[in-house]
Amino acid sequence: MICQCTIDKTVAISGIGLHSGSLINMTLRPAEAGTGIIFHRNIGSQTVSIAARSENVVDTRLATVLGRGDVRISTVEHLLAALASYGIDNLHIDIDGPEVPVMDGSAAPFASIIEAAGLRKLSKSRVYLAIRQPVTVTDGDKRVNIIPSRFFRMTYDIAFEHPCVALQQRSVKVTAESFRRELAPARTFGFLRDVERLKAAGLARGGSLENAIVIDDERILNPEGLRFPDEFVRHKILDAVGDLSLVGYPILGHVRAYKAGHDINHRLVEKILANPHCWQLIEFSEEDLMEALQTPLPAFSPELALSRA
Repeated sequence: MICQCTIDKTVAISGIGLHSGSLINMTLRPAEAGTGIIFHRNIGSQTVSIAARSENVVDTRLATVLGRGDVRISTVEHLLAALASYGIDNLHIDIDGPEVPVMDGSAAPFASIIEAAGLRKLSKSRVYLAIRQPVTVTDGDKRVNIIPSRFFRMTYDIAFEHPCVALQQRSVKVTAESFRRELAPARTFGFLRDVERLKAAGLARGGSLENAIVIDDERILNPEGLRFPDEFVRHKILDAVGDLSLVGYPILGHVRAYKAGHDINHRLVEKILANPHCWQLIEFSEEDLMEALQTPLPAFSPELALSRA
């Protein structure tokens, strides 16, 4: 997509916060070209605005958290992944709680409201960050790197010492269509022992089998089972798409990750931005922009593909 985009109409969504357990209301509003993605945290009569950019990341231990001063907005990665995959460059997000609602633990509800809102082309071209030289971050046996590519592709490997997860690998060229079908329905997951520890610490108050895959020492506890046989690695890719969107530009590059998570994803973003010789910003010509503005946007399907793979 050559043009910058926003949504066509205002939409709202509400749900429980994974850690706070509180009901959180969120409204997505169209924004002008050049605005970027901006969260507006409403606290009583006060509103604090936080741009969805790497420099505003303040925590990556349990989720990706944006902050300004004492104000925090947590668990932004699922929503940001949907926005990036649908090519939304500019958006106002009003939120009245400390975290983006977890919904069903996936990005499917966010993809649904984006499709309900529709997309609007803006009369300004997108600027892409094209990787020209590899960038790598390692942490023990964890690693993530990005290499040149004409597209945005994610290749991910996970390895857990558990019979239900074990080794999984998947590679996805990230587009609105592939996100909708292959990534958006994949839910967050956790081990029962970790969930119990978090709840004892006053966290994960909103966590349940309704919004996460929970695994004990031997089996998956959710009665409905998995949406995909490799739902775990698909969700890791989903998280990474959201985390890497905080670079501030749509990326042209191939990300390859092994046992990676929010922290190392963020460190890759920081390393990319700290090494401008490894990338180039690309903006299309005015002629390309005018042609793109006259081309209709593709129609969205009315429903997400949530059937089991």
